Amino acid sequence: MKKLNMFGKAITTFAISLAATSGVALLLSFACRPADRSSVSVSVLDSAATGAVAPTLKAVNAYPKLKFESPVEYTHANDGTNRVFVVEQVGRIRVFDNNEAASSAGVYLDIRKKVEYGGEMGLLGLAFHPKFKDNGFFYVNYTKGNPRETVVSRFKASSANASTVEPGSEVVLFKFSQPYSNHNGGKVLFGPDGYLYVSTGDGGSGGDPQNNGQNRSSWLGKILRVDVNGKEKGNYSIPADNPFKGGRGGAREEIFAYGLRNPWRISFDEKGQLWAGDVGQNKIEEIDIVTKGGNYGWRVKEADQPFNAKDNTVTDKLVDPIWQYTHDNGDVSVTGGVVYRGQATPALRGKYIYADFASGRVWALTQNGTSRATNQEVVTGAGSISAFGEDQKNEMYLCDLGGGQILKLSAK
Repeated sequence: MKKLNMFGKAITTFAISLAATSGVALLLSFACRPADRSSVSVSVLDSAATGAVAPTLKAVNAYPKLKFESPVEYTHANDGTNRVFVVEQVGRIRVFDNNEAASSAGVYLDIRKKVEYGGEMGLLGLAFHPKFKDNGFFYVNYTKGNPRETVVSRFKASSANASTVEPGSEVVLFKFSQPYSNHNGGKVLFGPDGYLYVSTGDGGSGGDPQNNGQNRSSWLGKILRVDVNGKEKGNYSIPADNPFKGGRGGAREEIFAYGLRNPWRISFDEKGQLWAGDVGQNKIEEIDIVTKGGNYGWRVKEADQPFNAKDNTVTDKLVDPIWQYTHDNGDVSVTGGVVYRGQATPALRGKYIYADFASGRVWALTQNGTSRATNQEVVTGAGSISAFGEDQKNEMYLCDLGGGQILKLSAK
């Protein structure tokens, strides 16, 4: 069978073992997945079943004259300029004018000497401070080696319109050990509350052998939330309403939610809801609405089905996903997306747009209050989609890691 690695290249393997070590996990890229569930939502519904007709779209190169090395993030600084930024997994941030005719992308930050790159490791996330225009602060998430750790740190631009940033301006907020080379999570973003949110994977290998997802004293398998404007913890503080503020029961105060496997990409919508695409193990992928203090089940269960029988003594209420899909159709590694709020494609507005890294299929998920969500396939074979991002006008872009391109959706 064929699986895709992080670079979008087909790799033929005679079997994929669920008990895989990090070596096999690397073949699956952002994926190394959990057990099955018997009754799951199918990955693609006929458009007639959704109450709306899926638009006929294609993924096109948004900047035909530009090429990037393993792009994993696309964003802007909300600084009143027309600049956009692309994170390259190797350890660089590129900057350029948001213009289809752009022919060059400068190097905004180069920390390749700090970054351990390969497989699921590297420079994985970028978030600009809400007051970047005033303070020049932005935040990154990367993997370092010797020892292997995740680092969440701040850099400072000399001015809001600076074209490059000195690597020496780094201030580390926190770092923590990574027992394996996969499942690093990697997203950093500011919420509508002004706090910094960080997604972390369960530490890797297969089946969460250290049970980090359910261990509230671990950094791993979590969504973290910190106040970067405080100094209580050195270079950040704990928000007063964090669910484990004070460290009750030995829990990390930084935890916002837990029980996650590899929430590679998370995003906020206009209503302030936090969405996560949590990569599964062998058979199921899931989309979650993340709430404060929520336990999303891993490794007790994968989505809404039992996974590890010896963990069935967990007494916490476990939160089921808003959507889930099996690997039956060749979709094996979810890439969390964004709720579309642009103007270019009105039919997608208000829908959660996400993809599968391996198959390249892109879907639009419609949240229906307390009833079951509905799902539409909108693009087939878009590429190895590693991330979704937005520009200054809330238009959506897709990072094609294997192709080295930034894509956008367009009518055929």
